[in-house]
Amino acid sequence: MNWDGFAQWGRKIADWGRDYHLNLRDQPVRAQVRPGEIAAQLPLSPPEGPEDMEHIFGDFENIVMPGMTHWQHPRFFAYFPANASPPSMLAEFLVTTLAAQCMLWQTSPAATELETRMIDWLRQGIGLPDSFTGVIQDSASSATLAAVLVMRERATQGRGNVAGLNAQGRLRVYASAEVHGSVERAVWVAGIGRENLVRIPTKGPMRGMDADALAAAIKADRAAGHIPAGVVACTGGTSMGACDDIAAVVRVAQAEDIYSHVDAAWAGAAMVCPEFRDLWTGVDGADSVVFNPHKWLGAQFDCSAHFIRDPEALVKTLAMREDYLLTPGAEDVIDYSEWSIPLGRRFRALKLWFLMRSYGMEGLRMRIRNHVAWAEELAARIAAHPKFEIVTDPILSLFTFKLTGHDDAAQLDFVETLNNDGRIYVTQTRVAEGDMVIRFQIGQFDCTKEDIDTAYDVLCELAEAL
Repeated sequence: MNWDGFAQWGRKIADWGRDYHLNLRDQPVRAQVRPGEIAAQLPLSPPEGPEDMEHIFGDFENIVMPGMTHWQHPRFFAYFPANASPPSMLAEFLVTTLAAQCMLWQTSPAATELETRMIDWLRQGIGLPDSFTGVIQDSASSATLAAVLVMRERATQGRGNVAGLNAQGRLRVYASAEVHGSVERAVWVAGIGRENLVRIPTKGPMRGMDADALAAAIKADRAAGHIPAGVVACTGGTSMGACDDIAAVVRVAQAEDIYSHVDAAWAGAAMVCPEFRDLWTGVDGADSVVFNPHKWLGAQFDCSAHFIRDPEALVKTLAMREDYLLTPGAEDVIDYSEWSIPLGRRFRALKLWFLMRSYGMEGLRMRIRNHVAWAEELAARIAAHPKFEIVTDPILSLFTFKLTGHDDAAQLDFVETLNNDGRIYVTQTRVAEGDMVIRFQIGQFDCTKEDIDTAYDVLCELAEAL
């Protein structure tokens, strides 16, 4: 393909993208294919000669598209959203076109300096104090792994990276059962080991970590000769939106001199609305915080905002100081590759710049406020229906419910019935080791009140047909 062909196909794909998004409501939300169905249509070997784009794009539409679950569908109520607003997508088109590797200041000064400013815009937007700075990671999983590595190095006085963990004693990290599975993965990837992730009991309707139990666990571990390294708290846990008492957890962490990290991957976006910030009161005392603008704020995946109070500790943990990575004459610049686990970095800040300027913070707040209000209204309607019962009340735009008088198998069957129907997409979860429930979360960028009404009608129609 030459550059004239690139421009021609770029226009065609932009038009295709417009039509795709405008007509998504006509598509089933979840892919309606069986395992292996897509692979069976793909050649076993690569082509020896070139193929024309007309043929390639035709196969994209005929083979790939039937196997796609439509994450941008306005009735995608599963997991958390992975939103892609139009200005964010246009920014990503430019990023892809420039194809810069933005690991150092000198490899693209604009990317580094725009990232610094965009992180500060986000910091202001969610109400964090200016004692925090930050970096854009690919995902909250990477940010949490980076935080756990800092915990490890802080607890071992920097010996973990140098001498390994064999001679350091058993490090311990603390979290409740409501944190994301990426916390457990971070602990084992960091070499601390799954057995050293100490699960702290929860209490109350928000299923928050019991701070007294946390303090007791730390003291017991010290008495046993272990090394408490850090605690991961959550605001808006994945299963049902659990929120730890961040202030209480941070007080324990500070008293015990351990590192505190707050995972607000989904719910952090809601903090652009001041009225929701009571969910993470005390966050200003944490050592690090992460939230994903690519979930609820409208940024194209991937884009995770990782805020840190002491960037020097992060840099000491992750920096590579090879001669070929130095920028002679500009030693005081930020090289964000030293703040991230991968050396290579994409130009993620551009989509935030386009996004926040295109909508303004008030435009983004309006969407989140709508989603929260619609979730509360829908939960109330479901609670009043004889076929359903609410299990956990809405936390922001997430709640859980179940079919009244049915066992776990029936709940799972109903989830599959809903998803095979195609008009909405939901997932299941298990709340606090209890019954299997249906999980419902509103957050797709183009969702409307009519989409929520459709969801209620579908739930009632298919429940009545059981």
